[in-house]
Amino acid sequence: MTLNSSGRKRPNILITGTPGTGKTTTAAALAEVTELRHINVGDFANEENLTNGWDDTFDCYYINEDLVCDALENLMEEGGNIVDHHACDFFPECCFDCVVVLQTNSSVLHERFTKRLFDCPRGYSDHKLATNSECQIFQVLLDKVKENYPDDILVILRSDFLEDITKNVETLTSWISNLSPAV
Repeated sequence: MTLNSSGRKRPNILITGTPGTGKTTTAAALAEVTELRHINVGDFANEENLTNGWDDTFDCYYINEDLVCDALENLMEEGGNIVDHHACDFFPECCFDCVVVLQTNSSVLHERFTKRLFDCPRGYSDHKLATNSECQIFQVLLDKVKENYPDDILVILRSDFLEDITKNVETLTSWISNLSPAV
């Protein structure tokens, strides 16, 4: 992986994967260690009112992807961002220097979804659980990343256990450190 020729001094990283793979946990931990800005797209869209109503089927807001991209444009040009979202194909390729796809064993992911049934205020519907599980099993998000970003910026990381998150943060921190230009 190499930093693109955009002129950014600090990289932009996209962390994506099926819901429940540890995107937000990994992104937050990486941001804390590297002092990069963590942007959780779902939270950002809600805070900035960049949504188009409510999706009753998946019990979440419809994110207006064009508005999100417009709102993030200056931050992305500046660099130094860790963007965390399950969808990836609406971001232009030039936004990211590294695209991380987190993958979790299906049985571990199912346990996490089941836990969310009880932990989330609204819970996860059976439809949402089934759809997210199928998304992981059929590697839908990995395929989307491969369709939309060059192979040389793609990183696939396991995210089954807490130790994996720690190892992934160390791996990405090392990559970021190696990008730092000599002053």
